[in-house]
Amino acid sequence: MSWNIRTGGRDRTGPDRRDLVCRVVAAQAPDVLAVQELRGFDRPGVLAGFADRVGMRPYLARTCFGQPVAVLVRPPWRTRSAGPVRRPFHHAAQRVELATAAGPLIVLSTHLDPYTGLRRRVEAGWLAGAVRRAPGGLALVAGDLNTLDPGTEHADRVARLPAAYRRRHLRRDGRTVETRAVARLLAAGLVDLWTRAAGLADPTRAGGAVDPTHAGEPVEAGLTAPTRHGGGVEFSGMRLDYLLGTPALAARLRDFHVVRGGDTEYASDHYPVVAELDLDPA
Repeated sequence: MSWNIRTGGRDRTGPDRRDLVCRVVAAQAPDVLAVQELRGFDRPGVLAGFADRVGMRPYLARTCFGQPVAVLVRPPWRTRSAGPVRRPFHHAAQRVELATAAGPLIVLSTHLDPYTGLRRRVEAGWLAGAVRRAPGGLALVAGDLNTLDPGTEHADRVARLPAAYRRRHLRRDGRTVETRAVARLLAAGLVDLWTRAAGLADPTRAGGAVDPTHAGEPVEAGLTAPTRHGGGVEFSGMRLDYLLGTPALAARLRDFHVVRGGDTEYASDHYPVVAELDLDPA
């Protein structure tokens, strides 16, 4: 599961949303959680308290510019190693290597630059390099990539944004929709697990054992921001949150869905995304 929880589950004004965040995580009970926008989670005891409430072990990547990110792991899954990707991300990227019965699994939780497409493309290159250095064939990039996907027409969606936010999703010519960060990760060999599950990609590319109930889902089914009551004036109904896997990992995909309704509508301005993978702990 990957989720941008918006400013650490707390706003400068308004209600504390952390109880809602914990309830959503508890209801989904993911084995691995990639979480972004952890403002204040680098203070003593904050991340540990959150991890205790959801029954997971936390691994945090701090940041000099934006907000921390983390990967949380549920026992009995065993962590072989963990540490930040040491590049100057606007936010951060955390790398965790898990022991599975099929070999090591690398999980990268990240949150790309919110302001410029060129910067996001550079950060995507750093992630692609981290995937290339991963042992074995199982790797997952999870997070808020702040980028529209290159396989969908986005002009109308971007045109509905306020001008101040529209610039974030256009290239320097002011017309071309900016999709290069996701495109760079796909060019590096990663598979978009949502398009795989929705039947929008080549069904032979990653195996063919995905839950057929999602085949042919409309693009709107994958939209992750904004939620109905969590804010998000900078969004116009967009898919910005991704799970991108290596082909060997995508072949183990069983289901993918965006979690909507209930507490998710208030807990953040992003919906969580969840993938079910055919993997067992070692």
